[in-house]
Amino acid sequence: MAQKITRPATPVKTTATKTASVVDSKPAQFVFDRSNYTFLIISAAVVALGFVLMSGTTDIYSNTKIVVAPIVVLAGFALGFFAILKKPAPKA
Repeated sequence: MAQKITRPATPVKTTATKTASVVDSKPAQFVFDRSNYTFLIISAAVVALGFVLMSGTTDIYSNTKIVVAPIVVLAGFALGFFAILKKPAPKA
């Protein structure tokens, strides 16, 4: 069955009204402070250091690869968790 194309009886008029947009001059407020980003960068570096300590092919049962490196990686993740949850200092 073919569909019947129907047209409106009167032409549809569209009105484009321009409204004046009010631009706020306030600076953007970020969720994180500069210290939060600093802690995030440091935590990423600590995690990367832990993975570097864990890598390698010689002596896979060394204390550094089994004990120290996982602790360093977990410390890096904990620091990142702290950086995300840290509240920015209130500005006076």
